[in-house]
Amino acid sequence: MKAVRYDAPRSFAVTDVPVPEAGPGQVRIRVEQVGVCGTDLHIHNGDFNAVFPLIPGHELVGVVDVAGDGVTRFTSGEHVSVNPNIYCGRCDYCLSGRLILCSDSKGLGSNYPGFFAEYVTVPETLVFSVEGLPLDTAVFTEPAACAMHGLETLDMRPGSSALVFGAGPTGLLLSQLIASGGASSVTVAGPTQFKLDRAAALGVSSTVLLERGDPEGNQRRVRDASGGAGYDVVVEATGSTEIGDICVPLTRNGGTVLVYGVTRGDEVVSFHPFDVFRREITIKGSFAEMTSFAAAIAALRAGRVRTDGIITHRFSLDQYEKALDAVAHDRTVHKVVLVP
Repeated sequence: MKAVRYDAPRSFAVTDVPVPEAGPGQVRIRVEQVGVCGTDLHIHNGDFNAVFPLIPGHELVGVVDVAGDGVTRFTSGEHVSVNPNIYCGRCDYCLSGRLILCSDSKGLGSNYPGFFAEYVTVPETLVFSVEGLPLDTAVFTEPAACAMHGLETLDMRPGSSALVFGAGPTGLLLSQLIASGGASSVTVAGPTQFKLDRAAALGVSSTVLLERGDPEGNQRRVRDASGGAGYDVVVEATGSTEIGDICVPLTRNGGTVLVYGVTRGDEVVSFHPFDVFRREITIKGSFAEMTSFAAAIAALRAGRVRTDGIITHRFSLDQYEKALDAVAHDRTVHKVVLVP
């Protein structure tokens, strides 16, 4: 079968590899679509604790091809997605039930073989049915699960006002979940008008067009959109430290800043500690997810999260380099998927 295989950071080929066999308790899946996201760019560059050699890819929808011995939850032909995040079950965090904080967590597509391939084999325990969902919705299961964990982390007061910086796919998924999770209003801010138009079409309360390289002006624009009051919840979903620097000033007294976007380990965001202290601002982080898959699928089935029109580009496995370049550089991209 064909697969994207890295032997080192930035060194990959689309090559033939053996079709994996489904052992006891495992499911072999024929891949139908895989999302390509910013995390894949980090992995391409050797970040995100990537372990090489590696087949990357972590946003899967496919069809059960073979159910191994002992598999009872799935049958051949069933549409499924896979939770790529694996906790160790042995560290202090796991034993206290805080699985997302696992000190030895691993990931399919980052530490173990992922989904940029024609077939994958995974443990039954990581597989979830998405039967009946359109493929273009089901392929968003993993990012929707990450967004669901973001909503869980916020523990938001009903009636809160929310601002989400970032109109990319994950920002739009999270903004919809925040809206259906009790917020009175959700504003999405970003520098690309067609993405903001998609946010409006998906039902957010308002949008703000940002200017790249103008943090003071952007802070003013976003505050003006709130009537000058600021927001109870401010979500940084871009990974931009320039945006991160203006989150605390835009947060209302007693409010929460959620750091959701992926940055490099050496990047720094600045804020005035007295401001946080005096106004009792809470700063939280939301990293991926570990146990939010079922809730995300339920939200997708119920229409609490819609994905209409977010996919803009499709590539084959052979076009993986073009797909990666599009995610990195093409301003017309919203969501890229690979179709093996």
